[in-house]
Amino acid sequence: MNFQEFADGFDTVTGIISVQKTNDGGYGEIRIVTGNRKYIDMIEHPTFVHQHQGVFNKFIPDSPYERYLPKNLSFEDLCADAAIHKKPIHTYVHLNEPDMWFNVFVMPIDHEQGDLCYCSYSTNPVQTNDLDILTTTSIQTSSDVIKTCIKLHATDDFEQTMKEVIHDIRLICGAEVCSLMLVDTAAGTCQMLATNMREGSRIKRVTQFVNFYDIAMSWIDTIGESDCLIIKSEKDMKYISEINNPWYLTLVEAGVDSVVMFPLRYNGEVLGFIWATNFDTKNAMRIKETLELTTFFLSSEIASYKLMKQLEKISYTDLLTGVYNRNAMNSRVSEIVSCAAEKKVTYGVVFADLNGLKKMNDVQGHSAGDLLLKKAAILLQELFKDNDIYRAGGDEFVVIIPGCDRQELEKKVDALREASQDPENVCLAVGSSYCGLQTDIRDAMREADEDMYERKSRYYSRYPERKWR
Repeated sequence: MNFQEFADGFDTVTGIISVQKTNDGGYGEIRIVTGNRKYIDMIEHPTFVHQHQGVFNKFIPDSPYERYLPKNLSFEDLCADAAIHKKPIHTYVHLNEPDMWFNVFVMPIDHEQGDLCYCSYSTNPVQTNDLDILTTTSIQTSSDVIKTCIKLHATDDFEQTMKEVIHDIRLICGAEVCSLMLVDTAAGTCQMLATNMREGSRIKRVTQFVNFYDIAMSWIDTIGESDCLIIKSEKDMKYISEINNPWYLTLVEAGVDSVVMFPLRYNGEVLGFIWATNFDTKNAMRIKETLELTTFFLSSEIASYKLMKQLEKISYTDLLTGVYNRNAMNSRVSEIVSCAAEKKVTYGVVFADLNGLKKMNDVQGHSAGDLLLKKAAILLQELFKDNDIYRAGGDEFVVIIPGCDRQELEKKVDALREASQDPENVCLAVGSSYCGLQTDIRDAMREADEDMYERKSRYYSRYPERKWR
């Protein structure tokens, strides 16, 4: 068969691909047999992928595709399904940089030579704002994606909605587990935003591994410039063991047989990852299409969510000390009061006023006073880990401790008083109050405030020389 003549008959970018068929029904080596001029120009001078080893080589017919393109399991699956299993495929691929969608048509060629099967691979880039994506997808896929979009845009509780979306995606994928993780590369943190597990699942989740942040960061290089990663066979797992062995070992330990994973990207930034574990590999193509479209919309919503969280953090954080500010305290108290009837929780309340701040500001300057405030905040953070600490005023801090009893509160307060009696450093007047199930937290705060002022008055009565007017 004259493959060159066949390829030249296409106006769109088209290559002819050979796929080696193995005895077990899988595939072996995949080669680019030839292509029309547009295809050859594309692989010799790639515009839409970053340079990798082997790129910019002059095309040699019948070369392994990795000579010109980054290794991509999704690309391999498409070619194998078309060439070996004779499935005509129309799909699309999203590339983040530049923001482009590609129509992809992979068609089986009725020709075999020994263990080699063939297909044509045609692609056509389309600008995002010109793309009517849903017209190219199945009715079922479109329906699934539309349902997700409606949920995302109609919600007042983003995190709860994400849990519902992940549940829906797990069912669509026929998966054992589906998860969505946010990453902050600048802060070096990961946050599992939502996860859903099939009842009875014993799979070990990534967050149960000590080095799960490092594992998550390794996914960026493993996925590379691809829009997704699909692991659905022993061959795929072997490939992962070669390029990312630490992750491969955790997959084996976790009991994972298959994974479909998409990075969540927005404006060139990786926001996180969404993945389905032990999914229905027979429906890999439909699952890929659904997740590809879903992640496109999710990325935008998550970018907005992260921006709102950052703005919320700024509006609720005391910029000098890093603890919460008075706005955050008022909001927290209002939340406790509104939920008091349905949530039976006890609270400990601590008021701490910094002695000597005015003298420090007047004698040594405000920079020295600021440093003293920071030291006080650090001390409170050390002694009240996992509790909410607020800077309620210029020299006043408040701590709210949910779920504590009187003995625990007294122990914490005694430790704070003992650690903050240095008049030349952090010296605090500390008041406290216990808020039982029948007590309004606002009353407890007034009692703690009065206790603090009484102790502050006794302090200056004892050390009048330290009072600054």
